[in-house]
Amino acid sequence: MDVEILSRLQFALTIMFHYLFPPLSIGLGLQLFLCEWRYFRTRNPAWEAAARFWTRVFAVNFAMGVATGIVMEFEFGTNWAAYSRFVGDVFGSALAAEGIFAFFLESGFLAVLVFGWDRVGVKMHLFSTLMVFLGSVFSAVWIVVANSWQQTPAGYHIVWHDVQGESMPRAEVTDFWQMVLNPSSVDRLTHTLIGAFVLGAFFVASVCSFYLLQKRHLEVARRCLSIALPCSLLFTLLAAITGHDSAQKLVETQPAKLAAMEAHFQTNDRPTGLYLFGWPDAKSEKVHYGVQVPYLLSVMVYNDPMKPVPGMDQIPQDQRPPVWLPFQTFHLMVGIGTMMIVVAAFSCWSWYRGSLDKRRWLLWIIVFMPVAAMTANQAGWVTAEVGRQPWIVYPSVQDGVEMMGLRTADGLSESVTAEQVLSSIILFGVIYSLLFAVWVFVLNHKIQHGPETPEELTRYKRRLSGEYNEESISEVISHQGTNRGGGLMEEGVR
Repeated sequence: MDVEILSRLQFALTIMFHYLFPPLSIGLGLQLFLCEWRYFRTRNPAWEAAARFWTRVFAVNFAMGVATGIVMEFEFGTNWAAYSRFVGDVFGSALAAEGIFAFFLESGFLAVLVFGWDRVGVKMHLFSTLMVFLGSVFSAVWIVVANSWQQTPAGYHIVWHDVQGESMPRAEVTDFWQMVLNPSSVDRLTHTLIGAFVLGAFFVASVCSFYLLQKRHLEVARRCLSIALPCSLLFTLLAAITGHDSAQKLVETQPAKLAAMEAHFQTNDRPTGLYLFGWPDAKSEKVHYGVQVPYLLSVMVYNDPMKPVPGMDQIPQDQRPPVWLPFQTFHLMVGIGTMMIVVAAFSCWSWYRGSLDKRRWLLWIIVFMPVAAMTANQAGWVTAEVGRQPWIVYPSVQDGVEMMGLRTADGLSESVTAEQVLSSIILFGVIYSLLFAVWVFVLNHKIQHGPETPEELTRYKRRLSGEYNEESISEVISHQGTNRGGGLMEEGVR
């Protein structure tokens, strides 16, 4: 394989591995804040136990997100030097804003969140939790703004500068807020954040369902489910709505991507149908084994069943993206999203009827729902990034003037060889496999240990306040090691 394909594979490996963690941190941060808010309002020790437990889980995931995110910054310079020169002025503005508004906010309050229990007041700790959550959201805002600008650039012009005797183009920001609020940034941001909230809700519901199956930590599990299940239903529905809005914008901003996502090859005067599944063949411009619903694509794109949708034949041959992969990943994302809505709705109904505990098969489905949510997030990313090929920065039209873009093949570093990139892919694969194993091991350890029972928290606080002597402390520690289940008597969720 050539340098371009290998460099794209390397970046796909590193960013897809990294993208396992930020959505979970954002979604889990919301669930953590809601649990701690309930503790602040009720002062019920079960809510405190839940908040402390999710804090520990959040810290593990947050650390993995930071560690895996640093790598990509170096990849821009090593493998994509021409791309870095082209977008440096634009990305510099967005990433500087992320560092000032997001990273400082997260890092400043993270220590209070993790280590501040019993050291700061309840209000201060709740405020710190909120700031860490908002910091993770703000971080996502600026990253998504930078990515959206590549897909629908705005607020810039092209200047030419000399690089080692060769004239090279560079995008410079002319309107910061136009760059930030480019045509796809708001839709992309809302869909991305809601996808993270879906993952966080299902992750909490998964762990709590596991506890119900094991009949452990029942009070904490039921209280957390009272938050996680409604959130899962709300955010899966919102994900469908925001995803639909994003797809509708593609017909104006990226028609080639829309045609690839739907394997729509030929434009005609008839209403356009939508394939539920199939096997697209770009060479023959046909979809094999496909099942198509008539009129549906016209309805989805234009809200008009009679209006035809432009196909791939409207795109110049050298500007067409791959079709098979965006088609399959898009339909995978939609299929998983539909399944998550059904599971969330039925789970909420079962919870409301008080029959969730009796449906063990449903609890086992919920246990594995975070895998489905992660897969949907990854599939959406692949659809967005592969669907914009062959452009790494899309060309755009501003004030009637066509602005040049940057092809992926033109964004590479000239000095990097295929052998170097291949060896780094192998090395990253080994390191990331080890990191993933460590993450799973630590996460499993914390989940198996579970939250403290409210009684254990009370004893721990009394020990901190000096109410126990040395002999009593040994008794408490022994009690903590043996009494890992149950919690308080199973009272209703307050």
